[in-house]
Amino acid sequence: MKWVEYFKLKRLDRYIIKKFLGTYFFSLALIIIIILVFDYNEKIDKFVTSNASTHEIIFDYFVNIAPYYANTFSALFVFISVIYFTSKLAENSEIIAMLAAGVSFRRLVKPYLLAAGIIAIMSYVLSAYIIPNGNATRLAFEQRYNNVKKVESGSNVQLKIDENTIAFIERYESRNNMGWRFMLDRFENKKLVSHMEAATITYNPDRPHTWTARRWLIRELKDDKEVIRESRREPLDTVLPFEPADFLISEGEEETMTNPKLSEYIEKQQARGMANIKRFEIEYHKRIAMSFASFIMTVIGVSLSSRKRKGGMGLSLGIGLGLSFSYILFQTVSSAFAEHMPVALAVWLPNIIFAILAIILYRKAPR
Repeated sequence: MKWVEYFKLKRLDRYIIKKFLGTYFFSLALIIIIILVFDYNEKIDKFVTSNASTHEIIFDYFVNIAPYYANTFSALFVFISVIYFTSKLAENSEIIAMLAAGVSFRRLVKPYLLAAGIIAIMSYVLSAYIIPNGNATRLAFEQRYNNVKKVESGSNVQLKIDENTIAFIERYESRNNMGWRFMLDRFENKKLVSHMEAATITYNPDRPHTWTARRWLIRELKDDKEVIRESRREPLDTVLPFEPADFLISEGEEETMTNPKLSEYIEKQQARGMANIKRFEIEYHKRIAMSFASFIMTVIGVSLSSRKRKGGMGLSLGIGLGLSFSYILFQTVSSAFAEHMPVALAVWLPNIIFAILAIILYRKAPR
């Protein structure tokens, strides 16, 4: 029943939520329009020389990059919005009137958190399910028209297919779906029982997980006996539970996966012993951390700006902008820490530090 009572909105709640969300969406829309104008001016030459159609430029690129930028700067504009309209309330002595009327600061923060919850849910749904599909279309457009190259080859690829099977390809090129110097080892009780070598191995896109080996040799070890089969002319089709997409990873590919696909991909690659999945793990945890940041930025913002200051709104905005950019910078830099600590901790570290700051500022806010 307490939770039901908490979510009942009174006139004060509706007033603050309306101010919060109105300022947030207006300021975010304004900065996104400015960013898109600059982005268009920067890339107009590429658009013209690549012969991209107006429809593709608008609907494949700009329509998909706008939500990406909006979600990226969401935490920043949550902070700026709270600082801006709360400072105006404080300047107009509305905060003082609320507190004097018996409204506790804790009660005052309630509508702020409800509005932050709406933004956090929206941000998570966008980043986890909607933006990845748009990113796939946008990256395909950039690969086609903006000379963004897709990874088409790999070298020294080693895959753990299952607990007892390891595959190795010295070099693979996607232009002809061919790999060179392929090896496949199978073990039982940590003993080698089968070893396969092939000069080349070709992936068959029409038949998933089917590979064709040429100039192959298979050695099988059974009961201290060795059985050898080989052929220099006859190709050998073999089913292997992996495909080129598992080891040819393009820049930004993690941003094109929805959360369920991203989680499935990480689990599959971890089981195979792949070492290049850090950025996929970072992306997965960052989507949750960035959504949660709305609550932290809101508490810091309202705690800072609810006091009437001699410097006016400018001082509060200056402090808010400094903290906002510090958070974004820390969020960016902390991803590099993932090489030396658990990925989840590295991604959540800025939230942990700023949450501590939020608690301190909340305790010092005017009562």
